[in-house]
Amino acid sequence: MTTSWHKLILLANLAATLYLVGLIWCIQVVHYPLFSQVGQAGFAAYEMAHANLITLIVGPPMLLEAATTALLLLHRPASVSLAAALFGAFLLVLIWLSTMFLQVPQHSRLATGFDADAHRFLVVSNWVRTVAWSLRGGLLLWLTAKTMS
Repeated sequence: MTTSWHKLILLANLAATLYLVGLIWCIQVVHYPLFSQVGQAGFAAYEMAHANLITLIVGPPMLLEAATTALLLLHRPASVSLAAALFGAFLLVLIWLSTMFLQVPQHSRLATGFDADAHRFLVVSNWVRTVAWSLRGGLLLWLTAKTMS
């Protein structure tokens, strides 16, 4: 694999991660807190629509991020240390585990109607993903700057 391919993998990883950083901050600060304003009567339908629509905008970039993170572990530019690639992969695993074991169960609870405890836990636990994605974004900006200079 040529150096150009290494850089392309890094840039694709950076692009997917930065997109997701922006998205998670919007979800954390705007979207999830506003769940409590929807109202009990229409909440189950709102939650179902949220789950269906958010998957369309989060699924493909998450898959691209995962694939390019795996590729970076195997084929990274010389400026990207194995330790940095492993730390980025660790953060990604943390994000996926948080999604599966913290956020998805709360969305399942909310699918039957608004539940203040599930909503509160969703907002608080989502900070795991918000912080981890922000750290990934910073890491990848730094690695890309090193690689492109």
